[in-house]
Amino acid sequence: MAKNKRPLRIGILTAGGDCPGINAAIRGVGKTAIVKFGMEVIGISDGFTGMINKGYHDLTEHDLSGILTLGGTILGTSREKPFQKTGKGKKELSKPVLIREHYEQMGLDCLVCIGGNGTQKTAYLLAQEGLNVVGIPKTIDNDVWGTDVTFGFDSAVNISAEAIDRLHSTANSHKRIMVIEVMGHNAGWLALYSGVAGGGDVILIPEIPYNETSIKNYLLARFEENKPYSIVVVAEGIRIPPGEKEKSSGHYIARRINELTGLEARETVLGYIQRGGSPSPMDRILASRFGATAANMIADRDYGKMVAHSNCGISSIPLAEVAGKTRLVETDNPILKQAMDMGTSFGNQLD
Repeated sequence: MAKNKRPLRIGILTAGGDCPGINAAIRGVGKTAIVKFGMEVIGISDGFTGMINKGYHDLTEHDLSGILTLGGTILGTSREKPFQKTGKGKKELSKPVLIREHYEQMGLDCLVCIGGNGTQKTAYLLAQEGLNVVGIPKTIDNDVWGTDVTFGFDSAVNISAEAIDRLHSTANSHKRIMVIEVMGHNAGWLALYSGVAGGGDVILIPEIPYNETSIKNYLLARFEENKPYSIVVVAEGIRIPPGEKEKSSGHYIARRINELTGLEARETVLGYIQRGGSPSPMDRILASRFGATAANMIADRDYGKMVAHSNCGISSIPLAEVAGKTRLVETDNPILKQAMDMGTSFGNQLD
């Protein structure tokens, strides 16, 4: 009974790649937990590495002030995968055991895990180990299963679309085909949304196998129609033929366009710029809502779940349903179909 009378003590960690809005989520969890429920909040340093090395510090309401608009994460992050075997055999120290021991030594009642697919899978496995866990989905890739959208995505779409906007002017000036590669891993959400928003003529995503002949015919047809330039938006995760040694999918597509059409093609790989900087207003709001909901779930002892955006509202979904899955663009996606109706090519024979 005595344990129930003390304030709940929660830990927050951020794992995986950084993205805009993480600090807004930390603030949303922390401020709601402290102000509304009187909980004690600690920040875990550098993702799951901090749980392994017992790196943490107390977070006060003052610590959470002024971070809403900041990019990155005040807690630091890492790509540590504690359940991944290193091959050291029986002498290998069990990281999940260390995490459980340190969780107990820190006096935690719940661990909030802010991250993408890998983080949510690890959160689920930790729940299986007996830890109270709540997940919050973040990634610019928008590929976390069980939520309609992740924070970080809107900011990355804004950055990518602005880059495409800027390429229009130089493409038109030089009568070139400009190829821009955006992030997304194996999902095409960022390429689809930024490509449509930026007026891309060709959008290549991993979910739709592309045909080089179709791309060639489409671009040559535009040239013959006196459309002097074209914008090709490429997701980093599209497949390129085995044995190709190109640095990226964008480099490969630009080279092949030049070889197949004889038209001048130049590539831009946007890279980590998409993940940096201040979050968009929409991401600040979404991350704050996710964080506040997580704190409310902890107050209700509603553990083993991930906060989610569904049907324009905030809900939750069991981590068991999320772990090991990836949310991909489906071919009947309304934005994809609308883009096709308006003449955008997705590089397949159906164009």
